[in-house]
Amino acid sequence: MTQATPALEGTPLIKPSSTDHALYDNIVEACRSVYDPEIPVNIYDLGLVYTIEINDENEVTVMMTLTAPGCPVAGEMPGWVAEAIEPLAGVKQVDVQLTWEPPWGMDMMSDEARLELGFM
Repeated sequence: MTQATPALEGTPLIKPSSTDHALYDNIVEACRSVYDPEIPVNIYDLGLVYTIEINDENEVTVMMTLTAPGCPVAGEMPGWVAEAIEPLAGVKQVDVQLTWEPPWGMDMMSDEARLELGFM
């Protein structure tokens, strides 16, 4: 029986995004067009998008979360995000995955989102 290898100490819970890819900024803007129906702020500024990974074939993988596991749009939100990104010029394929690790917290919101929601 083998034991799972523990994560290395200091390993980030959230994988870094492909920020140097030419499509990255357009994908971020597409994510900003998707709103959580319960909160009047886009999912990117809410901090729900953890990772935008773009490979050499321009295949995009988005790792995201929701504000709560019981969110009523849990089944629909990944499709909304994929629909926002797929039409972008140069994007070959989009895969949106939900994760609950790390759990979302209000500290993940951008300053703009905090201001909009009255937390600043």
